[in-house]
Amino acid sequence: MSNNELHQCCGGPSAGLMPVGEGQHRILEQIQTVVGWTKVDVRQALGRVLAEDVISPINVPAYNNSAMDGYAVRGEDLPESGEARLKVIGNVLAGHPFQGSIEPGECVKIMTGAQVPDALDTVIIKEVCCCDDTDNQHFVRFPAGASVGQNRRMAGEDLAKGTAAVSAGTRLGAAELGLIASLGQAEVKVRRQPRVAYFSTGDEINSLGEPLQAGQIYDSNRYTVTALLQQMDIEVVDLGVIRDNPEAIEEAFLQASSQADLVISSGGVSLGEADFVKDTLDKLGQVEFWRMAIKPGRPLAFGRVQDAHFFGLPGNPVAVMITFLQFVKPALRKLCGESNIHPPGFMVNSAQRLKKKPGRTEFIRAIYSRDEAGQLQVASTGQQGSGILTSMSRANCLIVLEQERGTVEAGEAVWVQPFDGLI
Repeated sequence: MSNNELHQCCGGPSAGLMPVGEGQHRILEQIQTVVGWTKVDVRQALGRVLAEDVISPINVPAYNNSAMDGYAVRGEDLPESGEARLKVIGNVLAGHPFQGSIEPGECVKIMTGAQVPDALDTVIIKEVCCCDDTDNQHFVRFPAGASVGQNRRMAGEDLAKGTAAVSAGTRLGAAELGLIASLGQAEVKVRRQPRVAYFSTGDEINSLGEPLQAGQIYDSNRYTVTALLQQMDIEVVDLGVIRDNPEAIEEAFLQASSQADLVISSGGVSLGEADFVKDTLDKLGQVEFWRMAIKPGRPLAFGRVQDAHFFGLPGNPVAVMITFLQFVKPALRKLCGESNIHPPGFMVNSAQRLKKKPGRTEFIRAIYSRDEAGQLQVASTGQQGSGILTSMSRANCLIVLEQERGTVEAGEAVWVQPFDGLI
């Protein structure tokens, strides 16, 4: 990249802004899933990414079973009109299949989850049945209207033997681990955990525990980024704060890239900041500097340093979080081998007027909740400056206002990314 191109890319007066979607696309094009896998115990697999499909060795359910407490009957004994009266010849509990033969006009009492005898095909719920005992024999009466096959779960209905129970690329949660355990599988094959190195840059940045001097601030970016990485079950190499010194910056990049699959730094990617950061990156790798059409954020560096991918994020705390969530996290998901890499979202009506000019995609820290009528709505958490973390800590979602969109009036629908699927 020439000095003129670099100047334009990094914020010169003739520079254009790259749309968020284009930046995301260009980044993901260059990310490849890490190579390598390992087998882990199911109890240690929470948060790991599945390396191959889990194939069911059994039918789930393994046998036809009752979906309700009631009576298992033969379809031919169901009346078209009036009442049915059947002889009860046994009681079937879960884990204790019925062993005898069943003749026409006979039925068994059955509990939820218990195996339905092969001769029977329908379960009548106990709430519509009446007991009718005569001469030490048990009978049950129930009205017409039942359908053949009702309240019965068929073998393999949930999952047929030989089919994929959980697909490769799934990040394993509690439901997936429970399903795998229900198949009798004690181990799973998961992707290797990527390793990510992080450091903050700047003479004004202090680590926790160090006294602040005039003009200095504590480093919050280090803690937000490493926390976001740890939530993804990624191994983190924390290199701390690197001062604005050419030798120190170069050493940090060399150390980070030698240890990690991906390197993240914050600060030093805006025009006017220390030129040796850009000079170092040009020396060690292939890095592009972009001005993104995003608020908060805008300056972003992406490329490779030695054999590692690299992201240079802006320095303001909220801008760091927003750019991480919109650019770095999808890339990390692809690096991890996840099949679903983009954040979920939904449309919600805005509870207030949101002032905006077309030209940049804006991410507004917000809270979605239900109004008095029980309808979902969303509202800003307050001041939206790129350095104001309090409005981020109070939020449970981001409102995404598209690049071409202008001011939003109260009651208009907006796209929301909930933190449940984002952070």
